[in-house]
Amino acid sequence: MPQTDYDLIIIGAGPAGSTTARFASTAGLRVLLVDKRQELGSPIQCSGAISGHGLEAAGIDANPEFIHEAIYGFAIYDEAGARTVHDYRQLKPDDYGSGPGKKPLGYVVDRRRFDRYLMTQAERAGTEVWLKTEGVGYQPQADGSCTVALRRYNQDITLSTRVLVGADGLQSQVGKWAGLQTHIKITELAGCLQFIVDGVETEGLLEIVTGHEWAPGGYAWVFPKGHGYAEIGLGVIATMTDKPAQWHLDKFMQQSFFRKRFANARILEVQGGGVPLAAPLRTQYADNMILVGDAARHVNPITGGGLHTAVAGGKIAADFLIGHLQDGLPLQEGALQAYQNVWLSELGDKMWKLYGIKTDIFHNMNIAQRDEQLYATMSDYFSPTSEFKKI
Repeated sequence: MPQTDYDLIIIGAGPAGSTTARFASTAGLRVLLVDKRQELGSPIQCSGAISGHGLEAAGIDANPEFIHEAIYGFAIYDEAGARTVHDYRQLKPDDYGSGPGKKPLGYVVDRRRFDRYLMTQAERAGTEVWLKTEGVGYQPQADGSCTVALRRYNQDITLSTRVLVGADGLQSQVGKWAGLQTHIKITELAGCLQFIVDGVETEGLLEIVTGHEWAPGGYAWVFPKGHGYAEIGLGVIATMTDKPAQWHLDKFMQQSFFRKRFANARILEVQGGGVPLAAPLRTQYADNMILVGDAARHVNPITGGGLHTAVAGGKIAADFLIGHLQDGLPLQEGALQAYQNVWLSELGDKMWKLYGIKTDIFHNMNIAQRDEQLYATMSDYFSPTSEFKKI
Protein backbone atom coordinates (compact mmCIF):
# COMPACT_ATOMS: atom_id res chain seq x y z
CA MET A 1 0.00 0.00 0.00
CA PRO A 2 1.32 3.50 -0.81
CA GLN A 3 2.10 5.72 2.15
CA THR A 4 -0.62 8.24 2.96
CA ASP A 5 0.98 10.36 5.69
CA TYR A 6 4.31 12.20 5.66
CA ASP A 7 6.47 14.50 7.70
CA LEU A 8 6.93 16.78 4.68
CA ILE A 9 5.14 17.15 1.39
CA ILE A 10 7.11 19.41 -0.93
CA ILE A 11 5.41 20.91 -3.97
CA GLY A 12 7.96 21.83 -6.62
CA ALA A 13 10.99 19.72 -7.56
CA GLY A 14 13.33 22.51 -8.61
CA PRO A 15 16.66 23.14 -6.87
CA ALA A 16 15.09 24.49 -3.65
CA GLY A 17 12.49 21.71 -3.29
CA SER A 18 14.88 18.89 -4.15
CA THR A 19 17.57 20.20 -1.79
CA THR A 20 15.07 20.47 1.05
CA ALA A 21 13.89 16.93 0.31
CA ARG A 22 17.39 15.45 0.18
CA PHE A 23 18.52 16.82 3.54
CA ALA A 24 15.20 16.00 5.23
CA SER A 25 15.18 12.42 3.92
CA THR A 26 18.81 11.90 4.92
CA ALA A 27 17.79 12.83 8.47
CA GLY A 28 15.07 10.17 8.43
CA LEU A 29 11.98 12.27 7.75
CA ARG A 30 9.24 10.83 5.54
CA VAL A 31 9.18 13.09 2.48
CA LEU A 32 7.01 13.27 -0.64
CA LEU A 33 8.26 15.52 -3.45
CA VAL A 34 5.77 16.36 -6.20
CA ASP A 35 5.92 18.43 -9.38
CA LYS A 36 3.33 19.15 -12.03
CA ARG A 37 5.90 18.89 -14.83
CA GLN A 38 6.94 15.71 -16.57
CA GLU A 39 10.38 17.15 -17.42
CA LEU A 40 12.31 19.06 -14.77
CA GLY A 41 14.36 22.16 -15.54
CA SER A 42 12.04 23.48 -18.23
CA PRO A 43 11.15 26.00 -19.38
CA ILE A 44 14.65 27.44 -18.96
CA GLN A 45 14.46 31.03 -17.74
CA CYS A 46 17.97 31.65 -16.39
CA SER A 47 21.58 31.43 -17.48
CA GLY A 48 22.35 28.64 -14.99
CA ALA A 49 25.45 29.99 -13.25
CA ILE A 50 26.36 28.90 -9.72
CA SER A 51 29.49 29.24 -7.62
CA GLY A 52 31.59 26.33 -6.45
CA HIS A 53 31.04 27.55 -2.90
CA GLY A 54 27.27 27.46 -3.44
CA LEU A 55 27.41 23.82 -4.52
CA GLU A 56 29.79 22.80 -1.74
CA ALA A 57 27.78 24.51 1.01
CA ALA A 58 24.65 22.64 -0.13
CA GLY A 59 26.47 19.29 -0.25
CA ILE A 60 26.28 19.03 -4.05
CA ASP A 61 29.20 17.51 -5.94
CA ALA A 62 30.34 19.35 -9.06
CA ASN A 63 29.33 16.45 -11.27
CA PRO A 64 30.13 16.42 -15.02
CA GLU A 65 26.58 15.15 -15.55
CA PHE A 66 25.22 18.70 -15.25
CA ILE A 67 28.22 21.00 -15.80
CA HIS A 68 28.49 22.84 -19.12
CA GLU A 69 31.56 24.97 -18.45
CA ALA A 70 33.87 26.02 -15.62
CA ILE A 71 34.14 29.74 -14.90
CA TYR A 72 36.98 31.60 -13.23
CA GLY A 73 35.74 35.13 -12.65
CA PHE A 74 33.80 38.11 -13.92
CA ALA A 75 34.10 40.98 -16.36
CA ILE A 76 31.72 43.88 -15.78
CA TYR A 77 31.28 46.47 -18.56
CA ASP A 78 29.82 49.93 -18.62
CA GLU A 79 27.67 51.12 -21.50
CA ALA A 80 30.65 52.20 -23.59
CA GLY A 81 32.74 49.05 -23.09
CA ALA A 82 35.11 50.00 -20.25
CA ARG A 83 35.41 47.02 -17.96
CA THR A 84 36.37 45.84 -14.51
CA VAL A 85 37.77 42.30 -14.39
CA HIS A 86 37.88 39.97 -11.39
CA ASP A 87 39.71 36.94 -12.77
CA TYR A 88 40.52 34.60 -9.92
CA ARG A 89 43.17 32.87 -12.02
CA GLN A 90 45.17 36.08 -11.52
CA LEU A 91 43.78 37.15 -8.13
CA LYS A 92 44.35 33.80 -6.40
CA PRO A 93 46.51 31.74 -8.79
CA ASP A 94 47.40 29.13 -6.17
CA ASP A 95 43.75 28.19 -5.74
CA TYR A 96 41.92 28.86 -9.00
CA GLY A 97 42.63 27.59 -12.48
CA SER A 98 42.44 24.52 -14.67
CA GLY A 99 45.74 22.94 -13.65
CA PRO A 100 46.45 20.18 -11.10
CA GLY A 101 45.41 21.10 -7.56
CA LYS A 102 43.37 24.07 -8.74
CA LYS A 103 39.63 24.56 -9.05
CA PRO A 104 37.09 26.70 -10.89
CA LEU A 105 35.33 29.56 -9.15
CA GLY A 106 32.00 28.26 -10.38
CA TYR A 107 30.11 26.66 -13.23
CA VAL A 108 27.51 27.19 -15.90
CA VAL A 109 25.15 24.24 -15.57
CA ASP A 110 22.60 22.52 -17.79
CA ARG A 111 19.38 23.33 -15.95
CA ARG A 112 17.52 20.23 -17.13
CA ARG A 113 20.32 17.92 -16.04
CA PHE A 114 21.01 19.90 -12.86
CA ASP A 115 17.41 19.73 -11.69
CA ARG A 116 17.17 16.04 -12.57
CA TYR A 117 20.43 15.34 -10.73
CA LEU A 118 19.19 17.10 -7.57
CA MET A 119 15.88 15.24 -7.70
CA THR A 120 17.71 11.94 -8.15
CA GLN A 121 19.90 12.64 -5.13
CA ALA A 122 16.77 13.32 -3.08
CA GLU A 123 15.17 10.10 -4.31
CA ARG A 124 18.29 8.10 -3.45
CA ALA A 125 18.23 9.63 0.03
CA GLY A 126 14.74 8.18 0.54
CA THR A 127 12.39 10.81 -0.87
CA GLU A 128 9.28 9.56 -2.67
CA VAL A 129 8.90 11.44 -5.96
CA TRP A 130 5.72 11.99 -7.98
CA LEU A 131 5.92 13.88 -11.29
CA LYS A 132 2.88 15.03 -13.30
CA THR A 133 1.21 15.70 -9.96
CA GLU A 134 -0.49 19.02 -9.30
CA GLY A 135 -1.13 20.57 -5.91
CA VAL A 136 -4.77 21.59 -5.45
CA GLY A 137 -4.94 22.90 -1.88
CA TYR A 138 -4.16 22.32 1.78
CA GLN A 139 -6.00 22.54 5.07
CA PRO A 140 -4.52 22.73 8.60
CA GLN A 141 -6.16 20.32 11.03
CA ALA A 142 -7.09 20.61 14.70
CA ASP A 143 -4.58 17.90 15.67
CA GLY A 144 -1.67 20.08 14.44
CA SER A 145 -1.18 18.32 11.10
CA CYS A 146 -2.57 19.33 7.71
CA THR A 147 -4.09 17.66 4.67
CA VAL A 148 -2.86 18.27 1.14
CA ALA A 149 -5.03 17.76 -1.93
CA LEU A 150 -3.22 16.57 -5.05
CA ARG A 151 -4.25 15.57 -8.55
CA ARG A 152 -2.13 12.78 -10.03
CA TYR A 153 -2.91 11.40 -13.49
CA ASN A 154 -6.39 12.97 -13.19
CA GLN A 155 -6.98 11.18 -9.89
CA ASP A 156 -7.74 13.28 -6.79
CA ILE A 157 -5.69 12.25 -3.76
CA THR A 158 -5.71 13.68 -0.23
CA LEU A 159 -2.70 13.05 2.02
CA SER A 160 -1.73 14.02 5.54
CA THR A 161 1.52 15.75 6.43
CA ARG A 162 3.05 17.65 9.31
CA VAL A 163 4.46 20.42 7.09
CA LEU A 164 3.79 21.50 3.52
CA VAL A 165 6.77 23.10 1.76
CA GLY A 166 5.96 25.41 -1.14
CA ALA A 167 8.79 25.31 -3.68
CA ASP A 168 6.51 25.95 -6.63
CA GLY A 169 8.19 29.00 -8.08
CA LEU A 170 7.37 32.63 -8.63
CA GLN A 171 3.92 33.77 -7.50
CA SER A 172 3.54 30.56 -5.52
CA GLN A 173 0.12 28.93 -5.52
CA VAL A 174 0.98 27.19 -2.25
CA GLY A 175 1.49 30.57 -0.64
CA LYS A 176 -1.78 31.84 -2.06
CA TRP A 177 -3.64 28.91 -0.47
CA ALA A 178 -2.55 30.29 2.90
CA GLY A 179 -3.44 33.86 2.01
CA LEU A 180 0.15 35.06 1.54
CA GLN A 181 0.80 37.94 -0.86
CA THR A 182 2.93 36.17 -3.46
CA HIS A 183 2.20 38.39 -6.47
CA ILE A 184 5.01 40.49 -7.91
CA LYS A 185 4.82 44.01 -9.29
CA ILE A 186 5.57 44.40 -12.99
CA THR A 187 8.16 47.03 -12.04
CA GLU A 188 10.20 44.28 -10.37
CA LEU A 189 9.87 41.51 -12.96
CA ALA A 190 12.55 41.42 -15.63
CA GLY A 191 11.61 40.10 -19.03
CA CYS A 192 14.61 37.95 -19.96
CA LEU A 193 15.66 36.48 -23.29
CA GLN A 194 18.83 34.65 -24.20
CA PHE A 195 20.24 32.97 -27.28
CA ILE A 196 22.42 29.88 -27.20
CA VAL A 197 24.91 30.57 -29.97
CA ASP A 198 27.84 29.06 -31.80
CA GLY A 199 30.69 31.13 -33.21
CA VAL A 200 31.29 33.45 -30.24
CA GLU A 201 34.51 33.16 -28.26
CA THR A 202 34.54 33.32 -24.47
CA GLU A 203 37.35 33.54 -21.94
CA GLY A 204 36.18 31.58 -18.91
CA LEU A 205 34.47 34.62 -17.37
CA LEU A 206 30.89 35.63 -16.75
CA GLU A 207 30.60 38.89 -18.70
CA ILE A 208 27.99 41.41 -17.57
CA VAL A 209 27.11 44.58 -19.48
CA THR A 210 25.36 47.43 -17.67
CA GLY A 211 23.74 50.52 -19.12
CA HIS A 212 20.26 51.76 -19.98
CA GLU A 213 21.22 51.86 -23.67
CA TRP A 214 21.41 48.06 -23.84
CA ALA A 215 19.15 46.77 -21.03
CA PRO A 216 16.79 49.28 -19.37
CA GLY A 217 16.28 48.23 -15.75
CA GLY A 218 18.58 45.21 -16.01
CA TYR A 219 21.77 44.15 -17.74
CA ALA A 220 23.07 42.07 -20.64
CA TRP A 221 25.37 39.05 -20.39
CA VAL A 222 27.71 36.77 -22.28
CA PHE A 223 28.38 33.45 -20.53
CA PRO A 224 30.45 30.48 -21.70
CA LYS A 225 28.23 27.47 -22.37
CA GLY A 226 30.81 24.78 -23.07
CA HIS A 227 31.61 22.87 -26.29
CA GLY A 228 32.30 26.19 -28.02
CA TYR A 229 28.85 27.62 -27.34
CA ALA A 230 27.90 30.81 -25.51
CA GLU A 231 24.82 32.35 -23.91
CA ILE A 232 24.01 35.91 -24.98
CA GLY A 233 21.07 37.45 -23.19
CA LEU A 234 19.58 40.34 -21.28
CA GLY A 235 16.78 41.30 -18.95
CA VAL A 236 14.69 44.48 -19.10
CA ILE A 237 11.96 45.98 -16.93
CA ALA A 238 8.77 46.57 -18.94
CA THR A 239 8.02 49.92 -17.29
CA MET A 240 11.42 51.28 -18.34
CA THR A 241 11.12 50.57 -22.06
CA ASP A 242 8.43 50.45 -24.72
CA LYS A 243 10.28 47.70 -26.61
CA PRO A 244 10.30 43.92 -25.97
CA ALA A 245 13.37 42.06 -24.74
CA GLN A 246 14.05 40.64 -28.22
CA TRP A 247 14.31 44.14 -29.71
CA HIS A 248 16.90 45.05 -27.08
CA LEU A 249 18.83 41.80 -27.55
CA ASP A 250 18.95 42.28 -31.33
CA LYS A 251 20.18 45.84 -30.79
CA PHE A 252 22.82 44.68 -28.30
CA MET A 253 24.16 42.08 -30.70
CA GLN A 254 24.14 44.37 -33.75
CA GLN A 255 25.16 47.76 -32.31
CA SER A 256 27.06 47.31 -29.05
CA PHE A 257 30.84 47.30 -28.63
CA PHE A 258 30.55 43.49 -28.90
CA ARG A 259 29.12 43.64 -32.44
CA LYS A 260 32.32 42.48 -34.17
CA ARG A 261 32.66 39.64 -31.67
CA PHE A 262 29.07 38.61 -32.41
CA ALA A 263 29.39 38.94 -36.21
CA ASN A 264 29.58 35.18 -36.81
CA ALA A 265 27.11 34.16 -34.09
CA ARG A 266 24.70 31.42 -35.14
CA ILE A 267 21.63 31.08 -32.95
CA LEU A 268 20.93 27.47 -31.93
CA GLU A 269 18.30 27.92 -29.22
CA VAL A 270 16.10 30.65 -27.75
CA GLN A 271 15.19 30.72 -24.05
CA GLY A 272 13.32 33.25 -21.96
CA GLY A 273 10.91 34.10 -19.20
CA GLY A 274 10.30 36.35 -16.21
CA VAL A 275 12.97 36.77 -13.51
CA PRO A 276 12.22 38.68 -10.28
CA LEU A 277 14.41 41.59 -9.21
CA ALA A 278 12.35 42.02 -6.08
CA ALA A 279 12.50 41.86 -2.33
CA PRO A 280 11.98 38.56 -0.52
CA LEU A 281 8.43 37.90 0.65
CA ARG A 282 7.80 39.61 3.96
CA THR A 283 5.91 36.55 5.21
CA GLN A 284 7.17 33.13 4.13
CA TYR A 285 5.20 30.87 6.48
CA ALA A 286 1.69 29.99 7.64
CA ASP A 287 0.14 27.20 9.71
CA ASN A 288 1.89 23.93 8.72
CA MET A 289 3.52 25.64 5.72
CA ILE A 290 6.75 27.34 4.65
CA LEU A 291 8.00 28.67 1.31
CA VAL A 292 11.48 28.22 -0.18
CA GLY A 293 13.32 29.28 -3.33
CA ASP A 294 11.55 31.39 -5.94
CA ALA A 295 8.26 30.76 -4.13
CA ALA A 296 9.57 32.92 -1.27
CA ARG A 297 11.43 35.20 -3.74
CA HIS A 298 14.80 33.94 -2.51
CA VAL A 299 16.37 35.57 -5.58
CA ASN A 300 19.24 38.03 -5.69
CA PRO A 301 17.44 41.36 -6.31
CA ILE A 302 20.33 42.90 -8.27
CA THR A 303 21.60 40.02 -10.41
CA GLY A 304 18.39 37.96 -10.59
CA GLY A 305 20.47 34.90 -9.71
CA GLY A 306 18.44 32.23 -7.98
CA LEU A 307 20.36 28.93 -8.08
CA HIS A 308 22.72 29.66 -5.19
CA THR A 309 19.98 31.13 -3.02
CA ALA A 310 17.65 28.23 -3.89
CA VAL A 311 19.98 25.45 -2.78
CA ALA A 312 21.20 27.46 0.21
CA GLY A 313 17.61 28.19 1.22
CA GLY A 314 16.66 24.54 0.75
CA LYS A 315 19.34 23.48 3.21
CA ILE A 316 18.27 26.16 5.69
CA ALA A 317 14.65 24.99 5.45
CA ALA A 318 15.56 21.33 5.87
CA ASP A 319 17.88 21.94 8.82
CA PHE A 320 15.20 23.99 10.55
CA LEU A 321 12.40 21.49 9.91
CA ILE A 322 14.52 18.51 11.01
CA GLY A 323 15.16 20.08 14.39
CA HIS A 324 11.67 21.52 14.76
CA LEU A 325 9.89 18.25 14.01
CA GLN A 326 12.28 16.08 15.99
CA ASP A 327 11.71 18.33 19.01
CA GLY A 328 7.94 18.07 18.59
CA LEU A 329 7.46 21.83 18.47
CA PRO A 330 4.15 23.37 17.34
CA LEU A 331 3.44 23.99 13.66
CA GLN A 332 0.56 26.46 13.89
CA GLU A 333 -0.31 29.88 15.34
CA GLY A 334 2.82 31.56 14.06
CA ALA A 335 5.28 28.93 15.29
CA LEU A 336 6.95 28.64 11.89
CA GLN A 337 8.02 32.27 11.95
CA ALA A 338 11.13 30.81 13.55
CA TYR A 339 12.03 29.40 10.11
CA GLN A 340 11.87 32.82 8.52
CA ASN A 341 13.99 34.28 11.33
CA VAL A 342 16.70 31.68 10.72
CA TRP A 343 16.62 32.35 6.98
CA LEU A 344 16.88 36.10 7.55
CA SER A 345 19.89 35.63 9.80
CA GLU A 346 21.72 33.36 7.35
CA LEU A 347 20.76 34.90 3.99
CA GLY A 348 17.79 37.21 4.05
CA ASP A 349 19.13 40.28 5.83
CA LYS A 350 21.81 40.73 3.16
CA MET A 351 19.26 40.15 0.41
CA TRP A 352 17.12 42.92 1.89
CA LYS A 353 20.20 45.16 1.95
CA LEU A 354 20.85 44.40 -1.73
CA TYR A 355 17.24 45.23 -2.50
CA GLY A 356 17.66 48.61 -0.84
CA ILE A 357 20.76 49.30 -2.92
CA LYS A 358 18.98 48.30 -6.13
CA THR A 359 15.95 50.42 -5.29
CA ASP A 360 18.08 53.49 -4.64
CA ILE A 361 19.83 53.06 -8.01
CA PHE A 362 16.67 52.73 -10.09
CA HIS A 363 14.83 55.51 -8.28
CA ASN A 364 17.43 57.88 -9.70
CA MET A 365 15.80 59.45 -12.77
CA ASN A 366 19.13 60.74 -14.12
CA ILE A 367 20.03 57.93 -16.53
CA ALA A 368 23.73 58.79 -16.75
CA GLN A 369 24.09 58.83 -12.97
CA ARG A 370 22.07 55.63 -12.68
CA ASP A 371 24.30 53.90 -15.21
CA GLU A 372 27.40 54.94 -13.26
CA GLN A 373 25.87 53.69 -10.00
CA LEU A 374 24.88 50.32 -11.46
CA TYR A 375 28.28 49.77 -13.05
CA ALA A 376 30.07 50.65 -9.80
CA THR A 377 27.69 48.48 -7.75
CA MET A 378 28.04 45.44 -10.00
CA SER A 379 31.82 45.85 -10.18
CA ASP A 380 32.02 45.91 -6.39
CA TYR A 381 29.46 43.12 -5.97
CA PHE A 382 31.62 40.61 -7.84
CA SER A 383 34.90 41.65 -6.22
CA PRO A 384 36.78 39.32 -3.83
CA THR A 385 36.10 41.75 -0.96
CA SER A 386 32.34 42.02 -1.50
CA GLU A 387 30.19 41.51 1.57
CA PHE A 388 27.63 39.84 -0.69
CA LYS A 389 29.82 37.17 -2.30
CA LYS A 390 27.83 34.37 -0.63
CA ILE A 391 24.54 35.77 -1.96
